[in-house]
Amino acid sequence: MALAGKTVLVVGGGIGGLAAALAMRDRGASVTLLEQAGGFREVGAGIQISPNGARVLAALGVDPQKRRAQAVTLRNASGAQVLRMDLPRDGAGFHLVHRADCVAALAAQAEDVATRFNAQVVAVDADAGRVTLANGETLFADLVVGADGLHSVLRVALNGHATPFFTGQVAWRATVPGDASDPAEAQVFMGPGRHLVSYPLRGGALRNIVAVEERKDWAEEGWNHPDSPANLRRAFAGFGGPVPGWLAQVDQVYLWGLFRHKVAATWHSGRAVLLGDAAHPTLPFMAQGANMALEDAYVLACELDRAVDMTTGLAAYQAARRNRVARVVEAANRNARNYHLRAPMAPLAHVALRLSNRFVPDAPLRQFGWIYDHDVTAGAA
Repeated sequence: MALAGKTVLVVGGGIGGLAAALAMRDRGASVTLLEQAGGFREVGAGIQISPNGARVLAALGVDPQKRRAQAVTLRNASGAQVLRMDLPRDGAGFHLVHRADCVAALAAQAEDVATRFNAQVVAVDADAGRVTLANGETLFADLVVGADGLHSVLRVALNGHATPFFTGQVAWRATVPGDASDPAEAQVFMGPGRHLVSYPLRGGALRNIVAVEERKDWAEEGWNHPDSPANLRRAFAGFGGPVPGWLAQVDQVYLWGLFRHKVAATWHSGRAVLLGDAAHPTLPFMAQGANMALEDAYVLACELDRAVDMTTGLAAYQAARRNRVARVVEAANRNARNYHLRAPMAPLAHVALRLSNRFVPDAPLRQFGWIYDHDVTAGAA
């Protein structure tokens, strides 16, 4: 087997990197995780784990502090309900979880994985399996896994530099105090050129808010650029329902630009391989970023475990994943437009949604069943 007894360096201590470390460790590899921060920080806010990702977490023996989502409700900007879609109560389920809680749960299972913090990778030699750290230290391994996100050093090493396309949209993220009595549902408020998504976290102790606005002004890519809460409130001043009350509580908010990236042409070369956002960054409009990273990590470990050699396993991994993630990325691109319709299209679209929901209540789940029903753990080694 291509993994048994091999040394692996995983670059990036996020959800995808930790999942890859666990899956490879479980198949006999000696894994070292390199994280550039000083620890597993509480970065980001809420994420949605859909059944395809939940199956991977279960297979890894990981159970983050998550809450099973009961429904998704679409509302117009005034707060009036357009559509309510009840989610399945059985099976792997849809879950609402704080990103930090998911990372913490994965890290708790990785106590026997060698982890190095303050280990920033600045250069990679894919053929030699060598990484160079910011302090000048060099490390070698049989395989280097690039789970280092949007600004991946490994992606550049394998594909060269590429300029992403600014979508003309920016997003704010924030959390505010929640209410334990709030139902476990995601609410989407749709308005002209903008929308806002919110759902409870940590048993209702927190409420997650992600708000997206179309604009011409460019904003830097990444999650950790502070902005003024007044700008968020101004952008969504015309929204009704509970939105004004939520936004009034925001005292810290982050803004980032939404960019489209091409799915990497090359996922592996020599002794290096990419997964998650390093290979295929996706817009947040299908809530699949973390789920795709989990799938990647599991498939990578499985393909290497059953391959006769590393090269064969890496090729099988890319072949198994590339078309699927490209389809998910495109679905997210399309969904961005659906939330931002203006008159006269918006009222017509909302009527169509209501009629569809009346006669085929699970139509959206059926439409994206190819995403949610997919099970990379079925029959896995």
